[in-house]
Amino acid sequence: MFSDLCKRSHEPDSPRGIYGWHVNSLVSAAIEAVGAEQTEAQESQMRRTLSSFLNRIYYDLRNLGQTSQDRALNFAATNAFQAAQTFSEAVGAGMELDSINVSKSPFCRLDSDCWDVQLKFFDPENSRRARKVFRFTIDVSDLIPVTLGEVRSWSSPY
Repeated sequence: MFSDLCKRSHEPDSPRGIYGWHVNSLVSAAIEAVGAEQTEAQESQMRRTLSSFLNRIYYDLRNLGQTSQDRALNFAATNAFQAAQTFSEAVGAGMELDSINVSKSPFCRLDSDCWDVQLKFFDPENSRRARKVFRFTIDVSDLIPVTLGEVRSWSSPY
């Protein structure tokens, strides 16, 4: 530089896990990965709900990923393929996303940092219908988080 100032350079330790994507292309890839037989109306609803989920995480729940809890939430967004499995079941039942919660997982491998991401869905046409909860566990102890186990689901009155 002309003023004899030093410019610092930041290079990632590993380019693995750094992605650039667009919501629409991520949604399309996730729907293809699920591979469920759906009518055009169901696929359209699935696209809308999955896009809404990603936009909500990207813009409403955005964070710097400095805490383990934030990293688990961020990975849930980037791992839209797992979310698509969840959404295909909920959208098929006519449900909409209600809330996203991240809590410390009681089950974890040794020397790991595991968090449960819960997606809660509700029926917009029937408020008396039980909510559906989907949970998956994410280990954020490594540079690139990993999902542990399968997606679990249950009904909840609230």
